[in-house]
Amino acid sequence: MNESRISEHEVQVAADPGVLLEGTLSMPERASGVVLFAHGSGSSRFSPRNRYVASVLQRAGLATLLIDLLTEEEEQHDQWTAHLRFDIELLARRLVGARQWMMEEAWLRGLPIGLFGSSTGAGAALVAAAREPEGIAAVVSRGGRPDLAGAALPHVRAATLLIVGGDDEPVIMLNREALDALRTVKRLEIVPGATHLFEEPGTLEQVARLARDWFLEHFAAASRESWAGETP
Repeated sequence: MNESRISEHEVQVAADPGVLLEGTLSMPERASGVVLFAHGSGSSRFSPRNRYVASVLQRAGLATLLIDLLTEEEEQHDQWTAHLRFDIELLARRLVGARQWMMEEAWLRGLPIGLFGSSTGAGAALVAAAREPEGIAAVVSRGGRPDLAGAALPHVRAATLLIVGGDDEPVIMLNREALDALRTVKRLEIVPGATHLFEEPGTLEQVARLARDWFLEHFAAASRESWAGETP
């Protein structure tokens, strides 16, 4: 595990034509990959749960980018309508744009990329992964709605881990159905005693460990494939 110093930078991400999204990029020294977080409905890049998971990934040597998927003006509008937070097409398009931005950043260029999605953000993450089959190495969903990815699920090539609370029964069913539709390396992990937000003692720690191990494993595999592809 990489326990080196971690630097944090506030960034603006050009993720949609004419739209700049606010983000927090955290960079350990000699990062071995980068994870883009797609938060759930009504949340933001300041989500304490996502920030905790991000801190565990950073200590393992992974860079993280937490962004607000809506602008401040859109967020204010959405507080009244609750419409944009469920616009999976919009959110997925912005995740794809954020991935492109990451590929052009000198700090991140060449690193394997993963997506960590929560709630509705998980559906958007899987749609984005389906659209970028060569560009996303791994996806992790926490208490997510992967079913919202719909017809995109069979086209996902990224290794996908679905994590659900054992007491979150309706979401367990939706995740099982999404798991059946996926045609890639996949796994469903059910955390005993956890509800939808993983507020019970020790449950979020389990999520973070599962996510960390999944990203490290599949980033390493992606790096090996990349090196093999460069061999004359």
